[in-house]
Amino acid sequence: MTPDEALAGGAQGPEILGKLTGVVLDVLAGGAAARGGPLPTGGPEEVGRRLREACEPFLPEHGTGAEESLRTLVRAAAEGAADPADPRCAGHLHCPPLAVAAAAELAAAALNQSLDSWDQAPAATALEREVCWALAALVYPGRAAPDALVTSGGTESNLVALLLARERAPGVRVLCGANAHHSVRRAAWLLGLPEPVVLPCPGGRLDPRTVDTALSAGRSGPALVVATAGTTDEGLVDPLPELAAVARRHGAELHVDAAYGGPLLFSDRLAPRLDGLASAVSVAFDLHKLGWQPVAAGLLAVPDSGLLRPLELRADYLNAGDDTEAGLPDLLGRSVRTTRRPDVLKIAVTLRALGRTGVGALVERCVDAAEECGALVDAHPELRRRHGPVGISTVLFRPVAADRLPPEEGDALVAEVRRRLLAGGEAVVGRAVAEDTAGCARLWLKATLLHPGVTGAELAGLLELVARTAGTATTKGTV
Repeated sequence: MTPDEALAGGAQGPEILGKLTGVVLDVLAGGAAARGGPLPTGGPEEVGRRLREACEPFLPEHGTGAEESLRTLVRAAAEGAADPADPRCAGHLHCPPLAVAAAAELAAAALNQSLDSWDQAPAATALEREVCWALAALVYPGRAAPDALVTSGGTESNLVALLLARERAPGVRVLCGANAHHSVRRAAWLLGLPEPVVLPCPGGRLDPRTVDTALSAGRSGPALVVATAGTTDEGLVDPLPELAAVARRHGAELHVDAAYGGPLLFSDRLAPRLDGLASAVSVAFDLHKLGWQPVAAGLLAVPDSGLLRPLELRADYLNAGDDTEAGLPDLLGRSVRTTRRPDVLKIAVTLRALGRTGVGALVERCVDAAEECGALVDAHPELRRRHGPVGISTVLFRPVAADRLPPEEGDALVAEVRRRLLAGGEAVVGRAVAEDTAGCARLWLKATLLHPGVTGAELAGLLELVARTAGTATTKGTV
């Protein structure tokens, strides 16, 4: 085999991989320097044009070699990337991964274990079990046999949670708040369940009294209440103890989508925000948000491993009955996927490197940064924060100039400010629709802070950039 055809594994793989990794690191640095900010400039058309100009053809008749290919394509990807490690990249639940986790990701890719049968991933199988048990015990302390599944993220976790609820009670009725993640409604559709009952959430949180009324007025039969611990738009946590009590009183089950907020459990100071979580029959949480893992790193925890039994499936080439009886682990009941990469390795490496308290300290830094950002908005004469407490690490705000315009024009100004920042490659801020103090829906800019090293000066700089852009847009009369 030629050097360009060399394999990543085996005795010779690490040597070849080391050389190519050096090329990758070199072009990553060059691409980041050329980009010079959180986002490439020019918007979609210009970014696409530059990519084509640098990389065409995408299926050449003859290869250019491993090093040239890496230098060209990785450089183009890096130069045209959104960089979540830049403090001005604060638009989404998109974290900057820890270097130690990214290094473990390289090892996982080179080893290429497939977690659909033990003989394809012997040590990874054992590692996943141990890490899942440890994280499930964090969610369900004191339970005899809690367990967790590794998923691709909150969407898959919510899908599996509703699947398990359906298997326990066919035709189960799902109730969720208007603040719930869209994946809850999609999961019900995919599973053939009735369309979820979506309840209003004035103030951004699911009101237990609204749930109580809906359960009392709805048809009889099994019900699953879906609460959210860390809403996508505002980072708010539903009142979990009260919702658990309402569900229990009506004989309903509670699932909590804590994809965003679940990692608060790593912090002794912040874990009380999730009181009541252990009352849920299932809990989704991600470590590629407030866990600083490369995508993907999701989990679904349950209080007892027996609740996962409906996922069991027999495929003789993977988990023959006699193999299972002889002691080979059965992995098909650990996921709705078959081929599955060892995402647990990066999680395990991170947990060992930092420990629970170390991860918790990073979570606390982001939460504290959001509080500081909120205070900076409150003190800024040209910006206004949405009323109420700051979410987990999310701050909603808008230019004061938008409030001086008719509602539609004001919202158009907010949207224009965001797009100008994106087109100039200056900042990534999100957008969210939420009520103002008068109860009217308004468009807000959203800063989602997942950078554990962001400083107050960097936050102030981001806010000043937003204010300046709003001033320019207003002066030029583009809105």
